[in-house]
Amino acid sequence: MDWQLTEEQELIVKMAREFAQQEVAPRAAEVDKNHRFPGENVARMKELGLMGICIPEAYGGGGADYLTYIMVAEELARACATTGVILSVHMSVCTYPIFQLGTEAQRQKYVVPLAKGEKLGAFALTEPGAGSDAAAQQTVAVRDGDHYVLNGSKCFITNGAYADVFIVAAMTDKSKGTKGISAFIVEKDFPGFSVGQTEDKMGLKGSSTTEIILKNCVVPVENLLGQEGEGFKVAMTALDGGRISIGAQAVGIAQASLDAAVAYAKSRRQFGKPIAAFQAVQFMLAEMATRIEAARGLVHRAAWLKEKHRPVTQASAMAKYYASEVASWCANRAVQIHGGYGYITSFPVERYMRDAKVTEIYEGTTEIQKLVIAGNLLR
Repeated sequence: MDWQLTEEQELIVKMAREFAQQEVAPRAAEVDKNHRFPGENVARMKELGLMGICIPEAYGGGGADYLTYIMVAEELARACATTGVILSVHMSVCTYPIFQLGTEAQRQKYVVPLAKGEKLGAFALTEPGAGSDAAAQQTVAVRDGDHYVLNGSKCFITNGAYADVFIVAAMTDKSKGTKGISAFIVEKDFPGFSVGQTEDKMGLKGSSTTEIILKNCVVPVENLLGQEGEGFKVAMTALDGGRISIGAQAVGIAQASLDAAVAYAKSRRQFGKPIAAFQAVQFMLAEMATRIEAARGLVHRAAWLKEKHRPVTQASAMAKYYASEVASWCANRAVQIHGGYGYITSFPVERYMRDAKVTEIYEGTTEIQKLVIAGNLLR
């Protein structure tokens, strides 16, 4: 892997960093406080070409490589984790999987408007009784002539109330377990589709997380993504990419935590000197910085492997597992360095701590990542 970024990569990341720090970061606390979906950030990402950054230009995207997208995702999360996850879900587990696995007709109909930012994407796999155990799906799809009829519900759907296009997993043959799952491209305006309750979360408070209800939802046959019975494969392919972007989100949160800790340590004085002069604080900062660089390296390696179309399942699991734990650890340390001020909302580190936790949970818990890694080692 060549660690030297190209001129194009540097320019795109610089643009994303300036946008994130100048426009996104100043809104982050207000978005969190008011549980507000940052529509203006999404609109600006559309204008800047970030909503389809790693989709080829022929399909409405920016034509950048996957690593560039991942670096952009980190910059956004560094400024506002809510904004970062909106792009991550839209791109990694909706737009890119349709581009990667869809038919040419599906690409033209869905990838083009998604990549242009004209539509927002989401991914619906999780159910109240089917989280890590995807085979426990209760949502069913029954073919009826030229369409399928879907019945069931999904939970914890990021972008749920604002998305236009969803990849939805449903059972077409329950007797086959995971091999009986199929994936469908579902539009919000399809008959029988509705958005249920919105969740009030610990963190990422500006992102929309909802229930999705499918009641005799009519989906055209041509909206089957892949073949019948390939839905689990579609979901795992999507999650391989999603885990890399969540790793990038985690690195962004960790970096923001370090940035805040360094700035505070330099300005806060105790016993006649800045607390940065004390070895205990210096050691925390040093370990934060080292862990962040290690996590970033794992995330970038996984993105590089995906770009080169090499096996990425284990690498993405490692990146997501380690980066998410680093995010939580660094946010915790940043709060500790801030002392009492770290526990109040006037300083951003308490938000980083809340936002970091979910990176250890969604798109596969830490424990699931360890199972994936071990499974690859032992097969």
